[in-house]
Amino acid sequence: MDFTFNSKEELYQMVEPALDAKKSELDRLGYRYIHKNDVWNYLILTKWSKAHNLELSDIVGDILNCDNKLLDKYLKDTKAMKQNVEII
Repeated sequence: MDFTFNSKEELYQMVEPALDAKKSELDRLGYRYIHKNDVWNYLILTKWSKAHNLELSDIVGDILNCDNKLLDKYLKDTKAMKQNVEII
């Protein structure tokens, strides 16, 4: 089956069940402050920005297998950088 998406929003809607499952996992593990949009944006910026011809199964797999500790560290580092910029 071949899927074509006209926008990131369409793709997001297609993989939203995987994002919901990842959010449930994060909640169970105590990462309640991480939202599904955080997972999405993290993967867009760190993994998918360099990828070409991603399959839908690759995207879903990346969401479900995203390293929780790396995601947490990335979000904390990003937040700290934003706070430092606001102070200057």
